[in-house]
Amino acid sequence: MERLILLLAALAIATPAFAQPTLVGDAPVAVFEAKKNLPHASVRIPSLLRTKKGTLIAVAEAREKATDQAGNDLVIATSRDDGVNWSKPRVAYDQGKDSCNNPTLVEDELIGRVYLFFQTFPAGSHEFGGLPVGDAPEGTRIRVIASDDEGVSWSRPADLTKDLKPADAVTTASGPGIGIKLKSLRHAGRLVIPFNSQDKKKNFVNWVAYSDDGGRTWHRGGNVPQDGGRQLNEVQVAEARDGTLYLNSRRWKGSAFRKVAWSQDGGQTWSPATDEAAQPDPTCQASLLRIDDGAKSRFYFLNPAGKGRANGTLRRSDDGGKTWTQSTLLFPGPFAYSSMAPVKGGLGVLYEPNSNTTVLYRRVALETAAGR
Repeated sequence: MERLILLLAALAIATPAFAQPTLVGDAPVAVFEAKKNLPHASVRIPSLLRTKKGTLIAVAEAREKATDQAGNDLVIATSRDDGVNWSKPRVAYDQGKDSCNNPTLVEDELIGRVYLFFQTFPAGSHEFGGLPVGDAPEGTRIRVIASDDEGVSWSRPADLTKDLKPADAVTTASGPGIGIKLKSLRHAGRLVIPFNSQDKKKNFVNWVAYSDDGGRTWHRGGNVPQDGGRQLNEVQVAEARDGTLYLNSRRWKGSAFRKVAWSQDGGQTWSPATDEAAQPDPTCQASLLRIDDGAKSRFYFLNPAGKGRANGTLRRSDDGGKTWTQSTLLFPGPFAYSSMAPVKGGLGVLYEPNSNTTVLYRRVALETAAGR
């Protein structure tokens, strides 16, 4: 018995034990502040991307007032030192009195091009305001701009409404957050942007847009199957090592848990949506990120896990989203939308402290407790 105890103790010492994630730095950095480093009255909806060259690009909606469709401009700030210092925010795109919503970033690392997807609303309209369906000129539009210089300058917008917007959709929304570039052999290089769309009866579905030619053309995959009591809304995706796509969505209808689905064909078809019992959802956007560590890949998921939009909690999965083995409360108190990116030693988080006037940034350390 004594020998068995010693053997078990030796195994425990030899097995790497992952330390709890910890925040880096004494205080968060304010990247966007309404009426301070922005002239706008409100700022919300963060999107964060780390480029292949190491630049962090942060985007948000700068709003004329604290409502979702308020003549929003898309504002950008960048960091070249993993978020220690940030550039002064500037407008990446505006469309006059029209509203730009749901920023979602993705990079094609092969050519160094960053794409920024968003949706535009005509001036004075709003999400539930009786807008027309499909490719009507007076309706909502799907647009994308691109940067080839780490976010310094951006192209004129391309309109993808005809290619991507469902014929029955009143609105569509990319992300918000990030898209991904697939790595597995079958669909290597495919760019994937997660979307939701809404019909005239306020029913929401999820699907993805994908490109196999570096963003020159885009196609829409099939809807995530869902039953009448379960509807999906703001959404993110990640790719497992075996090429399976994992989709994680805010609930619109159904029990108070996140909704998940799986794709084996790069996002063209999906399994029926199910509840993720390990992830309570106070009806709020969440962020999802894959981080590679040698031969291993881990998913990190972050959302407010308290009653209401509070208590930002980070969860880790070592099996492509099937199970979530670690849960850490990182942001006690008010916490809402977020976006994550890999940084040296861990991840960077761009987030709302449940405020419509500030978007903050913090770094999170992810080192193991006993080596790799």
